[in-house]
Amino acid sequence: MCQRSVKKKGVEELVFEKSKQYGAPLDKNKNGEYKIPGGKLVSVANNSDFFLPEADKWREGIWKIIRERKDLMFLVRTRRIERFYDCIPDDWQMGYDNVIVACAVEDQKTADERLPIFLELPIKHKAVLCAPLLELINIESYLDTIETVIAGGEAAKNARPLDFEWLPDIRWQCINTNTDFIFGRCGTHFLKDGRMYNMGVKEQTDHARKINIDYYSATGEHNLTTAQYG
Repeated sequence: MCQRSVKKKGVEELVFEKSKQYGAPLDKNKNGEYKIPGGKLVSVANNSDFFLPEADKWREGIWKIIRERKDLMFLVRTRRIERFYDCIPDDWQMGYDNVIVACAVEDQKTADERLPIFLELPIKHKAVLCAPLLELINIESYLDTIETVIAGGEAAKNARPLDFEWLPDIRWQCINTNTDFIFGRCGTHFLKDGRMYNMGVKEQTDHARKINIDYYSATGEHNLTTAQYG
């Protein structure tokens, strides 16, 4: 599923629709081989929220694809973790081996609201998505069962800025709890060393890689890596 803004009579409205890449994990080449080879990470509803009510009519089809492609790892993002039980398939039980659920938080308030709910849910691979990160947050007490924390800025025309100074603190929280840390993207407006950078979409990811502050625990499975995430 994807979402986009359209103008109707001068007013911007969000439109929700099935992505053109909806069935891509099942696409095969002329030799009958999957075009997406095993071992890859697939981001589900990459620019939206997989637990949106507007996605209810398409979600079961996606779960069917996920069940068929057990050789792929699927990343599911949501800010609506309270809808978890309304959105999982009947055979979920303790979770699918090939699904990472990332609970998104933007600030301390949303972290304290969503993460206690998230920690109680039956999910085999849990991540916290601090994006768009809007302030320095303390989530260390929530990280004992979290595999990965992903931090990033907001990518939008009127994006709020990401301050680099917030990132090392969150990284140390991850180090203290043996949790992987990935700096995914800088965002459209990125403040570092007193300078505000204004970036295009590709530049946001490339610059985050060059900063090179990702951390991988010595004891983790690393189901999500910098090379996969984008």
